Amino acid sequence: MSILAVSVSHRSTSVARLAALAMDRATAAKLAQTLVGSEHIDEAVVLSTCNRTELWASVSRFHGGLDDAVLALSDLAGEPVDELRAMARVFFDEGAVAHAFSVASGLDSVVVGESQILGQVRAALALSQEQGTVGTVLNALFQQAIRVGKRVHTETGVSGAGRSMVTAAYDLLVEAQGELDDRRVLVVGAGAMAGLAARTAAAAGARVTCVNRTFERAQRLADVVGGRAEPLERLSAALTEADVVVTCTGARSLHLDAADLAGTPVTAAVDLALPADISADVTSLGILLVNLDLLVATRSETATPEVEAARALVRSEVHDFLGARRAAAVAPTVVALRSMASQVVAAEMKRLDARVPGLDDHERDEVGRTMRRIADKLLHQPTVRVKELSADPDALDYAAALRELFALDPQTVAAVMSAETNA
Repeated sequence: MSILAVSVSHRSTSVARLAALAMDRATAAKLAQTLVGSEHIDEAVVLSTCNRTELWASVSRFHGGLDDAVLALSDLAGEPVDELRAMARVFFDEGAVAHAFSVASGLDSVVVGESQILGQVRAALALSQEQGTVGTVLNALFQQAIRVGKRVHTETGVSGAGRSMVTAAYDLLVEAQGELDDRRVLVVGAGAMAGLAARTAAAAGARVTCVNRTFERAQRLADVVGGRAEPLERLSAALTEADVVVTCTGARSLHLDAADLAGTPVTAAVDLALPADISADVTSLGILLVNLDLLVATRSETATPEVEAARALVRSEVHDFLGARRAAAVAPTVVALRSMASQVVAAEMKRLDARVPGLDDHERDEVGRTMRRIADKLLHQPTVRVKELSADPDALDYAAALRELFALDPQTVAAVMSAETNA
């Protein structure tokens, strides 16, 4: 099976178009189920964040798998197939592996090196595991992607001083209006992004108020940052006591516009949600709006030494992963070859019994052990070497050569592969 990745992100389309593809956990689960129910896709993982909607699939055919993937996404999002194809980046096999590792490492993010994406990748894998849409191929890919992401953040310093979408947004705010110290910051939402927004503001000396649809969650976050909590029903009142409002909900039911903020002391709005929580018309009130569009427009593509080190690490990990995958692909052929050798030994033992019926049990056992040792020694070096050589991306198809040289039954090899996949 081959690996396919379809990516729609800030690198390939506008934030407005991304909003149409944004999905919650339940919708992502539904898409994954639809994908594995299609003709050419066996496994699927769906990742949806504030700046990307992506899917990875284990496919039997590239073009068939791509058609299945785009059609499923089109049906779910209500976007025309042709337009989806135009805004998507497509990766296959080595490219799909490299993309997964880069995404998990934060190298494909709006804020290069941010570490929140690692938790989002982990959550996407967990969801697919819960839904039963991931098997050996994608499980191995994503487990390794998570390990690579951890290595990148631990060993290269690419994360900087905790760089994230939140810190990048606050940097723009501080650059325009000055420090957050003693300003009243209203944080709407209680997820991971809202939590980071509240903690970062509090650490900068802001007075934080937390608002969430579930008051208990708002209170827990407020307790963590030493702020106060308000239920969502009191959002309008809370806005009259805020200098900065930060939204991170992505809930289509929440939308603040100029009418909501008119007459309030709010001078800056930070919207990190997809779909957007805050309308662009708030700028007509003189309010600074820092949203995903602005973050994308002002992002830096400068390749710092830390970024280059991270990219080099990712390239090395991709090479090793693909090498191990190629070596593993030879295993069913090696097992089938050893099975054939065992059958030859068994047939010769049967022939020996017919030709030399006078052998006692001890003699027969010794002959059998000798024949098996000979077979094992003859096969040991070739099977070890074929695994080593197959790891080279430029190597010949040694598995096919073995099958041809020893006339191995394709059904036997397929049976071994099926048994390993289902193990």
